[in-house]
Amino acid sequence: MDHPVTRASDGHTHVTFDDGLALECGTVLRPHTVAFRTYGTLNADKSNAVLVCHALTGDQYAAETHPLTGKPGWWTTVVGPGRPLDTDRFFVICANVLGGCMGTTGPLSINPETGDPWGTDFPPVTIRDMVRQQKRLVEHLGIKRLFAAVGGSMGGMQVLQWAALYPDALFAAMPIATASYHTAQNIAFHEVGRQAIFADPDWAAGRYWQDNRIPARGLAVARMCAHITYLSEEALTRKFGRRLQNAPKDPTEAIDLFGGMFQVQSYLRHQGSTFVQRFDANSYLTITRAMDYFDLAADCGSDLAAAFKGTRTRFLLASFTSDWLFPTSQSRAIARALNRAGANVSFVEFPTDKGHDAFLLDEPDFHRTLAGFLRGCAVHASLGA
Repeated sequence: MDHPVTRASDGHTHVTFDDGLALECGTVLRPHTVAFRTYGTLNADKSNAVLVCHALTGDQYAAETHPLTGKPGWWTTVVGPGRPLDTDRFFVICANVLGGCMGTTGPLSINPETGDPWGTDFPPVTIRDMVRQQKRLVEHLGIKRLFAAVGGSMGGMQVLQWAALYPDALFAAMPIATASYHTAQNIAFHEVGRQAIFADPDWAAGRYWQDNRIPARGLAVARMCAHITYLSEEALTRKFGRRLQNAPKDPTEAIDLFGGMFQVQSYLRHQGSTFVQRFDANSYLTITRAMDYFDLAADCGSDLAAAFKGTRTRFLLASFTSDWLFPTSQSRAIARALNRAGANVSFVEFPTDKGHDAFLLDEPDFHRTLAGFLRGCAVHASLGA
């Protein structure tokens, strides 16, 4: 049985499933909770539901003011009335992933066997575990088949896993700026971030909450390191160049090279300091490891096409020219695998200098393509195609 949707004490809308979730590692999380938000209205036949899957540092607040930061939702450029994911037409669902720290069961949750937070004892989770929990939520909402699932980066991994695991429950899939597995380079960047957290004197072997501490410096460095990978050299140069923070207006005045700070340094430090206000270090470890272990073809004899064999889901793959974290070559590889599987697939590479984060920013061509794909899918869905 599951508890009805309610408002948790921390303010997050959630549903709790008492019968538990069996993870791939063999552990059963009982009970387990999914925190989520919805936008728009579910139609009478429940055929207009779109699942938005968030990236590593995202959460369920895709299109509204964030309750902790007070900032706009992370995808207000895409989700909302008149936007590509038009909430006047679609019922948009966004759930905090398993292992997260915004209300879904994760390391901050209470371990029922000890009465204390899970912390580092929280079991390892996978992208597949995340998707299986999302499926429980979708079913709880009375939806048998999603009209679409869409997400970028780690969100795109979830979309691919949805299409492979539940092809009959998904009419359309839009994996954006993503890959079917995490590369050695990406794993290496994640490991640097994790080691920064471990090296923080406030890490306390992962039990930092016991003394009212958080490994803020380590977590901030992890965020700074990751954030560099989300941008491109062109974007960093355009926004900051080699400009100094508070540089003297008088060109004859001496510059204190060792006391001054480049604007890009100030920007990264701001990114790190604001991140620690809304994210848990143990959740960061849990989710980055889930990304690192993601390999959709691993259970199919390393044949990615086999993961999508016989699928009737319609796909739109999108990549960005300056994205070096999830480069276009990885989206092309997915497109080729889908073609071999006989899938209906479109692939578009968008020129931009904004790097991996382009899918979160104002990219009109990308937004028009996304909206057009959804319109086309809606026509085919109404025809029963």
